Amino acid sequence: MQTLALSHMSIVSSLGAGQDATLDALRNGRGGLTPCRFETATLDTHIGEVAGVGDIRLPAGLEGYDCRNNRLAELALRQDGFEAAVAAARARHGAHRIGVFLGTSTSGIHSAELAYRERAPDSGALPAAFRFATTHSTGSLGAFVRRRLGLAGPAFVVSSACATSSKVFANAARMISAGLCDAAVVGGADSLCLTTLYGFHSLELVSPAPCAPFDLHRGGVSLGEGAGFALLERPGPRPPPGTVHLLGTGESSDAHHMSTPHPEGLGARLAMERALAAAGLRPGDIDYVNLHGTATPHGDAAEDRAIITLFGTRTPVSSTKGYTGHTLGAAGIVEAVISVLGLRAGLAPGSPQTRDLDPALRSRYLQANESGRMDRVMTNSFGFGGSNSSLIFGWAA
Repeated sequence: MQTLALSHMSIVSSLGAGQDATLDALRNGRGGLTPCRFETATLDTHIGEVAGVGDIRLPAGLEGYDCRNNRLAELALRQDGFEAAVAAARARHGAHRIGVFLGTSTSGIHSAELAYRERAPDSGALPAAFRFATTHSTGSLGAFVRRRLGLAGPAFVVSSACATSSKVFANAARMISAGLCDAAVVGGADSLCLTTLYGFHSLELVSPAPCAPFDLHRGGVSLGEGAGFALLERPGPRPPPGTVHLLGTGESSDAHHMSTPHPEGLGARLAMERALAAAGLRPGDIDYVNLHGTATPHGDAAEDRAIITLFGTRTPVSSTKGYTGHTLGAAGIVEAVISVLGLRAGLAPGSPQTRDLDPALRSRYLQANESGRMDRVMTNSFGFGGSNSSLIFGWAA
């Protein structure tokens, strides 16, 4: 595939707002998981809740999009000079030549939860103030961000479970390759809601303690929320020093089971193999893999088998969900940004909350940070229903 310059990015998670806060937390082993106090939830679990979301106000003229998910997106748009970077790209390419390809899984469903409490007692009708299209609908996120950034190129929202905001990188690459746009804003947002918390609890996938990927005693996920964006552009003849590129994308759908991955990690391996092929790379060219690593017994085991089959035991791997929680539809963009931060800083983040590595898992899982030059990193995002996506980032050739 044609490589694309990742000219700017932003991130918000329970680790804080912005790249500096995120990298500082990773360097110091400071996680963002806390006992669940979200809304009215009474669950014995830890979550990665973003501070200050309730205080965010959307810009004038966009108040109709107000919901927790779009507030998260707004918070991310304000970070790291991202809005200004898009404005500069708009001046270079024109608003009609910049696409918007975003992902979310729950979108603004919390708005519907709140509206349901206020339904009419006689008819059950939801309150007149509730607007499904601009809050609960998955399309709300794309419409809000597109208007917020003043863009007019092709746009859509993907919702494919936890691979969602990773797959949009591949969508953007195809749209740019097809000549439909010259640049793209990619990423997404996913916010906490009661449906998610109680839904995962009903599946018996939620851990009471902060999640510990690849740990012998891992007991499930810690749910989180987050948002992030990246600006992808065709690289110029002389990319500025330090420009990171999207080198390859890989996708697969193993369709093994609605909520359980293929036990041998077949879909995961296919996604990674396709990303390597798209980038023209071999497994030995990858310096670090940010795993999907949800801390579920079956999920970690399946991904470990896929890693061992493809990379063996040389390549360092880890999951950063013990820091941020599993941000579901935002996991792809959150972990893509984390991977690029690690690439720039020469930091392969460890997983200090993982105390006792499961001896049945054989990949080289990092419990402590490792420092050194890195040239190429891979990040994995796998979703319910067997939707898998892998991305490779690295320096320009």
